[in-house]
Amino acid sequence: MEQILSIIQATLPVFLALGLGMLCHSKKLLTPEGVEGLKKVVLNITLPVVLLNAFATTVYTPKTLLIPVVVFLLNVLAMGLGKLGMGIFGQKSKITPFFTTGFEAGMIGYALFAVAFPKESSSQFAILDLGQTIFVFTLYKALLSGKGSGKAMLRDAVTSPILWAVFAGILIGATGLYQTMVNTGIAPVFHSIIDFISAPTAMIILLTIGYDLVPSEIPWKQVTGLVFLRLAVMAVCLLVLTALNQFVFGGIIFMGAAVLLFLLPPPYVLPVFCTDPEERVKFSSAISAFTLVSIILFAILCAVI
Repeated sequence: MEQILSIIQATLPVFLALGLGMLCHSKKLLTPEGVEGLKKVVLNITLPVVLLNAFATTVYTPKTLLIPVVVFLLNVLAMGLGKLGMGIFGQKSKITPFFTTGFEAGMIGYALFAVAFPKESSSQFAILDLGQTIFVFTLYKALLSGKGSGKAMLRDAVTSPILWAVFAGILIGATGLYQTMVNTGIAPVFHSIIDFISAPTAMIILLTIGYDLVPSEIPWKQVTGLVFLRLAVMAVCLLVLTALNQFVFGGIIFMGAAVLLFLLPPPYVLPVFCTDPEERVKFSSAISAFTLVSIILFAILCAVI
């Protein structure tokens, strides 16, 4: 009975928030403009604060700094596997390999991690997210947009509150500034500010995902191949990371965070780069479908742990 209650405690808030989002959509309690406004609050204020805290409290050692490098390379591997698996899963679009790599860690990953592992530091997830964040803001966007000069990537980096928060967090943690705050007793003040600002992040994110998630409008037959292709690629990458964690990193990677990362959908920005309207609809639907699959797999993960 206690185990069942633990599973309900971890998963019910997620499904409730998603359900409220879907209710807001069906009852028109929120407008699309209002939802976009909520997303901007998350992306520009609350989520950067979550990331700042996560990276500030991360313990940096030569070995842990190799983890983002490995995750970056695994994203490259995932893109290659996606390209190789296109024929097997009946996919022809050149956008397909981009669907099989990258993770929407910001808009959904941290929210789910906080629900599934409330006693674990978000830094366990952040050190993995760092590798894929660098990948998405550099190689991923460069190849997807076809702009190899790096000017667009530099503009994204300079104007992104998320990247600034990541860099600020790394600076605070790697320089020992956070440990100084702990030693001088300032850390509780720091965390009280962080907790107050970041508290609504998970709820807002899941509410907006629920608002955009309309299962009845997803062309399931068209997107099933894409969903299974990504699941297959993610399974291979997770196996590789598991082996590396055991034989190279000595088990320092929190595998609960790793499993959650590989369950996440691809970056939500992907359909923006689709020039063909039909492709845009297809990949938007595929991301919505995979988000739904991610939530279901998340519930199963909670049951397992």
